[in-house]
Amino acid sequence: MIRLKRLNDIKEIISSKKINSQDELLRELRQKGYKVTQSTISRDLDYLRVIKIRNYLQEEYYTLSKGVYENKVFDPEKLRARFRQSVVSIKDAGNIIVVKTFPGEAQGTAAIIDGMNFVEILGTVAGDDTIICVIDSLSNAKKILEMMKAQF
Repeated sequence: MIRLKRLNDIKEIISSKKINSQDELLRELRQKGYKVTQSTISRDLDYLRVIKIRNYLQEEYYTLSKGVYENKVFDPEKLRARFRQSVVSIKDAGNIIVVKTFPGEAQGTAAIIDGMNFVEILGTVAGDDTIICVIDSLSNAKKILEMMKAQF
């Protein structure tokens, strides 16, 4: 029972913060009242299939593996190339970014955005020629918008 709660707390911590080391995760868990060792954390991360990724700013941090994306490294150049080929415009509406693409290109472009594992992007929805990206805050929306606009 305690292990299950700890595993759920690890998933919550990793999903809500950029944790870049086991020591940092250990500190977070100790703040929640857990008395665990680094080796326990290591086993928990293996059990949860947590992977370390690098985002577009070259920051490394842990994330939960996402099936098809597991153990793949997403090259920011792939995002740039896709944006240059497919994106028509990018606009924001508060914490939502709307990406317009050529017809039929939205879902593939959204898959690449999702694969970049931006912790700031809560989710994407893609139609035929439109992607909606929901960002976790207005300040992060501005940062992501600027990054996206720089890609094409």
